Amino acid sequence: MAKTPVLTPRAEDFPRWYQDVINKAELADNGPVRGTMVIRPYGYGLWERMQQDMDARIKAVGVQNAYFPLFIPQSYLAKEADHVEGFAPELAVVTHGGGKELEEPVVVRPTSETIVNEYFSKWVQSYRDLPLLINQWANVVRWELRPRLFLRTTEFLWQEGHTAHASYEDARDFAARIHREVYARFMEDVLAMDVVLGRKTARERFAGALNTLTLEGMMGDGKALQLGTSHELGQNFARAFHTSYLSKDGEQELVWQTSWGSTTRMVGALVMMHGDDDGLRIPPRLAPIQVVVLAIKGDDAVLAKVREIGELLTAAGVRVHVDDRTDTPFGRRAVDWELKGVPVRVEVGPRDLEGGTAMVARRIPGGKEPVRTELLPELLPKVLEEDQALLLRQARERRKARTTEVATMEEAAEAAAAGGWARIRWADLGPEGEAALAERSVSVRCLIAEDGAVPDADDAPGNVAIVARAY
Repeated sequence: MAKTPVLTPRAEDFPRWYQDVINKAELADNGPVRGTMVIRPYGYGLWERMQQDMDARIKAVGVQNAYFPLFIPQSYLAKEADHVEGFAPELAVVTHGGGKELEEPVVVRPTSETIVNEYFSKWVQSYRDLPLLINQWANVVRWELRPRLFLRTTEFLWQEGHTAHASYEDARDFAARIHREVYARFMEDVLAMDVVLGRKTARERFAGALNTLTLEGMMGDGKALQLGTSHELGQNFARAFHTSYLSKDGEQELVWQTSWGSTTRMVGALVMMHGDDDGLRIPPRLAPIQVVVLAIKGDDAVLAKVREIGELLTAAGVRVHVDDRTDTPFGRRAVDWELKGVPVRVEVGPRDLEGGTAMVARRIPGGKEPVRTELLPELLPKVLEEDQALLLRQARERRKARTTEVATMEEAAEAAAAGGWARIRWADLGPEGEAALAERSVSVRCLIAEDGAVPDADDAPGNVAIVARAY
């Protein structure tokens, strides 16, 4: 009789496979309120690693962390018309507190542009106060009608950066710097994610922004997922909140602003971009556990050896976990670690001891081979870097293989429906074609220049639209 698979095969039902991985790899559970989630320790460990690395990159470009309140007066949002219109369907509004009706309703933070500007207008007086570069790590609430763990939830975790500058050029360049130096490098270097850097169309732009820069990734089923955005806000919020400064010439000038964010959605992207029918495949640079050393049996000599190997690998700079739970069958433990996507398993049993070897199982390329235990501290760091590069290469090759050059809106829709991306000249599609695609649940994910660079304007000559179905 054929063995029942632990996970639904991706080719059979990709959404169900995704839910199976989230559950079986112990990443998260649904919360008690529809659309909320409980992030379990293994899933939160991935987010913590992302958070730590990104926080260092954000600080390296001169940004400081702060914190702003969860509750925002409703009147703040009303000050910027495009902003409130864009977020109105997603808002959670508190009307009662302390047993009585509030004098003014408060909004549970969907994003913080409005409350940040309230305080920027107090903190910025002179050109000497600029640029003002602030980031916060927080939760936000956007009422989600079609929730899916990590991808779309009513409450999620994120970082949101907010900056104020003396000139349009300075703000524009800083938004681009975050887009390129923080987000793109982190996603490629640490998450091994292949991302396309582009510019959102006017239809897809952040509410209240002049320009939105995006990073789009192709998931295993060919759909697109937006992985981070960086916005040029211009002076819209500064005008609404009177955020101005005294220039070197003695004139009162409005500041120019940016905002930018990335979320726990990256955990979901990690599953869908790198996962396979056996579960997660975690990039080694991200993995909280890079190598798990398993004792096959509860023999004293075996237990001593796995602990010794763990110490040697830790000394070599590898993040190691020793699994000596021999009261749980070895096969079950091996499958659990495979589901969790730990890059390397080192398995030790009595026969391995006799031969002075350990069995090394590599999760990312697959395969097993015996290795002499004294070689492990030198070999495994190299193996981890090889596997990191392999994940990025596989993701990039998949995107290129499943992207089609097309000439018409109809061809673009067909390519997206077939489970891939389409590239079409923006001049051949335009806003009317984009609207027609939207009626078929297909969207323009971003605009790029012919050479793959981020274009300076929506209507720049030679712009190419990336078209896909999206999460």
